[in-house]
Amino acid sequence: MKISVIFTTYNSPEWLQKVLWGFENQDDDNYEIVIADDGSKAETREIIDTFRAESGLEVKHIWHPDEGFQKCLILNKAIVASEGDYIVMTDGDCIPRRDFLSTHRRNAEPDHFLSGGYFKLPMSTSKAITREDIRAGRCFDKKWLIANGVKPSLKFMKLTAGPIRASLYNALTTTNRTWNGHNASCFKRDAIKVNGFDQRMKYGGLDAEFGWRLKHAGIKAKQIRYSAICVHLDHSRGYVNDEDWKRNREIRHTTVNEKRVRTPAGIEQLPVD
Repeated sequence: MKISVIFTTYNSPEWLQKVLWGFENQDDDNYEIVIADDGSKAETREIIDTFRAESGLEVKHIWHPDEGFQKCLILNKAIVASEGDYIVMTDGDCIPRRDFLSTHRRNAEPDHFLSGGYFKLPMSTSKAITREDIRAGRCFDKKWLIANGVKPSLKFMKLTAGPIRASLYNALTTTNRTWNGHNASCFKRDAIKVNGFDQRMKYGGLDAEFGWRLKHAGIKAKQIRYSAICVHLDHSRGYVNDEDWKRNREIRHTTVNEKRVRTPAGIEQLPVD
């Protein structure tokens, strides 16, 4: 089964580079990378082209002009362009641990989607991570992270749990099994079934809304919060505004209350290029 890794990026070449290094070191080799680029400048394309040439990995760069926050639109274009039977979604600011894709593959199950989490890093630690730190796995090591600015906390359980404890924690956690855009996966046919992401939505709950429609379509959620590991690089969120949040809440409420399966503004409504 071929996996399509899909993640978005927007004018964050330094973080994108580190994420690509993470996928360069996966212990799974049957996958493609599909980068959903929401209008980045030329530097992003240069990094992708160089990485593709040096790594030998299959990398698709799906781009459209910058016309504001259009994450859902570019994600739908990436889904259409993907060639894998199974889609793993993450973000352009999340570095995957070596076993990230193999964990999603191992847990994939028909009529289910997988719900993962992340371990958030401060800016100083995010900046400190090098290609060698990623290759050697140091940026997922508790001692290294503490030595490089991360404060000790119970959240380290995500990084230190072995397979047995991770399975136990996944079963016991009270965290909702939602579709989390930084770490989630499903069969491509199921993403198509619900017509992809709602292109009316801006930042704020767009991933959860997609997950609700999967559930309404009979796709059950499965927790892998402590098994599929990625670290989240720090960044600002200048695209957040109250008007978008209000619109998104209204769409989410309609989806939940009416148990909608398909969005009226999704893949089938993509503009013709």
